Order: sequence, then C-alpha cells, then structure tokens
Amino acid sequence: MVQVHPTAVVDPKAELAEGVVIEAYAIVEAGVRIGARTQVGAHALITGLTQLGVDNRVHANAILGTPPQDKKYAHEPTRLEIGDRNTFREFVTVNTGPIPDQGLTRIGDDNWIMAYVHIAHDCLIGNHVTLANCTQLGGHVQLGDWVTLGGFTGVHQFCKVGAHVMTSVGTTILQDVPPYLMCAGQGASPHGLNSEGLSRRGFDRERIAVLKRAYRLLYRQGHSLEQARREITELAAATESPNTQDLQVMLEFLARVTRGIVR
Repeated sequence: MVQVHPTAVVDPKAELAEGVVIEAYAIVEAGVRIGARTQVGAHALITGLTQLGVDNRVHANAILGTPPQDKKYAHEPTRLEIGDRNTFREFVTVNTGPIPDQGLTRIGDDNWIMAYVHIAHDCLIGNHVTLANCTQLGGHVQLGDWVTLGGFTGVHQFCKVGAHVMTSVGTTILQDVPPYLMCAGQGASPHGLNSEGLSRRGFDRERIAVLKRAYRLLYRQGHSLEQARREITELAAATESPNTQDLQVMLEFLARVTRGIVR
C-alpha cells in the first residue's frame, strides 16, 4: 500500500503506484507519476509532468521537474522521465525542457546522483552513471552509460560525454569527450584510457589493449579528428569480434561530435 506522511502534500491528480512512500513535508504535484516502491524523502518536491519508474530513492530536499532556466520557456507542458533504481541525494535539482527544444529531460536506470547536483533542461543521461557532489550539467548535455563525473565537475551546454568516461574533481568540460577516457582540468584534457574502470566492468586485457591503440590514434599521432576516424575505422576492420564492437562505439560517438573533442 502507499504510505503518505500526514504532513506531506500530494495532489489527487498525482499517480502513486503500490509501495510508494512519501515522507514528511514532501510535495507531489498534479501530473506526477511515481512507480512502485519509490521513496520520496522529507521536504522533497516533485512537480511538472515528471515520471519516475520503480525503486527510486529521492532524498530530502531534492527537487525534480521544475521549469527550465531558459528564457525561451513560455510555460509549455514539458517533461522529465526517470527510469528505475536511481538515487537522488540531498538538494539535487532536475529541470524539464523548453519548447522549441526537445522538451524532454531523460534519466535512465541505476544512476547514483549525489548531493547538490544540477541537471539542466533537455539533458539525456544513460544508465549506471555516477555524478559526484556539486556536479553541474548545462542544457542539452548527453552522458553515456557508466560515466563517472568527479565532484564539482561542470559540463558546458550541448556537450556529449561518451560511455565509461571518468573525470577528476573540479573538471570543466567545454568540448565533447570520447568514450573510455579519463580527463581532468579547467578546460578538460585527456589523461589516458579509463583502464581501471573498464577492468572493473569486465573488459579483459585484449579489449583494453585494442582501445589503447584507438586512443593513441586519436591523441598521440598528431592526427586531425577526421584522420583519426579513418585510422580507427581501419583498425576496426582489422580487429576480430567482439573487440570491434568497442571501436564501433567510439566511431559512432566521433561521428556525432558537434563541439570538437577535448585535447
């Protein structure tokens, strides 16, 4: 059964699935849909056309589904979609998207979003992402699966961060970050392959070795981005499956680069 604390405010037009818990002084407004066994902490606010899947944990004072910080926004009914088993720690803020942009902010499954993180309008977050304390994402940022951003990382609007990327504390990302990298610095620069992270996720030595070769083509041969793409394409053609799949992930990302890549 649903458990709602007597001091919580839940609009009758909100939809709460079986096993949802709403703690003291939380506010859930009309249009919100909350999936089974999700828990909403004290003083949290969930508003707008926000949908949460199952088994999410929204901690105290988190705010989900508020309007975008965008001057184009004219009170259109825009959305926030959140998957399953995500954790939002204290004072996290997540905005919906404005129109004429896509009007949707989407967060996948199994993400760990720590205190004071801000996720702006139209962001697309994959699965198994970790955002450490005070990470700030501008509008339209895209994060691939298994991205880990260190505390106080800032990501400029429209930047893309590929799968399995890891940043150090205080990193500022102003351009796209290809998959599998580590990067750091004010105006982030690459610092090698995220080998330890890949190993922990089951990448064997051969897979990592192939990705290191791709990294050298991208960053150690003095190639332009287009030259590096051609070289990595040739490497993929000469590489046996299943390692080719990892290179294809990198090539597909590089084909979508719009702001240049970190150097």
